[in-house]
Amino acid sequence: MTKTMELLEVRGVSKHYKDFSLDNIDFVLPKGYIMGYVGQNGAGKTTTINVITHVCKQQKGEVWVDGQQYDQDPIRYRESIGYISEEFGFEKLFTLKEIRKILSDFYPTFNQAYFDELIMKWNLPEKKAIGDFSKGMKVKLMFATVFARETKLLILDEATNGLDPVVRQEVLQLLQEYIADGEHSVLFSTHILSDLEQIADYIYFIHDGRKVLYDAKEELTESYLYVKGSEEMLTEELRRNMIGIINHAFGFEAILPSSHAGLLTKDFVYEKPDIDRIVIHFIKEREGKR
Repeated sequence: MTKTMELLEVRGVSKHYKDFSLDNIDFVLPKGYIMGYVGQNGAGKTTTINVITHVCKQQKGEVWVDGQQYDQDPIRYRESIGYISEEFGFEKLFTLKEIRKILSDFYPTFNQAYFDELIMKWNLPEKKAIGDFSKGMKVKLMFATVFARETKLLILDEATNGLDPVVRQEVLQLLQEYIADGEHSVLFSTHILSDLEQIADYIYFIHDGRKVLYDAKEELTESYLYVKGSEEMLTEELRRNMIGIINHAFGFEAILPSSHAGLLTKDFVYEKPDIDRIVIHFIKEREGKR
């Protein structure tokens, strides 16, 4: 069966290890959009990505990329995915000459002319060993390897870690250019949530292998309030509805569903939260229930 409505469809995916389980991960990513995939180290982000890229096989559930499952057409499936992580995937002694040869041999849709155009645009040195490239240069090279193929889904796995702010902004611009034609999408796993504030359309928040939140970014930030005040202002009803209360010397801070805004008096300080605040307080809430 071929499915074409969504670029990436992950349905009921579970993967069990001795000391960790990914449990019933379920989401869709439409064409032309960016999804932020967030969670702490060990939450299950990389396991999910490994299932999507078919590095490992799930025990339950199904994955479609551009309307195809891996078993239907492994070559087309792999060709549809571009993957960039903080770990550089090429031998350090290689130069661009060796990388061209590898890409040409391995990917039927590799466009050397466009690859060379990107190399020139980004001033990447031809004869220098890529192990001597800066981190920013390595990331740009990985983007060139993706953009010079007929990929449809770009997966970033902490790829902006350690980049200086200027290069990070360049990367975010590249992602927006990648999806601009409405035929490509990005799954962006990152700890740098300020990047997602700028470009993400959807947020999927995973914790201990399970979904916590999944919605359009704007819907999430509209659904909660970031609240501060003194602890004695908290009624029992507010305590029951607050998420991830954090106490400090000057009072408390927490997230409150917007639907309960009527419980707040004028003495509270509250505002629309960013994604970082929402994630922090939901993690605090779950850790408090262990």
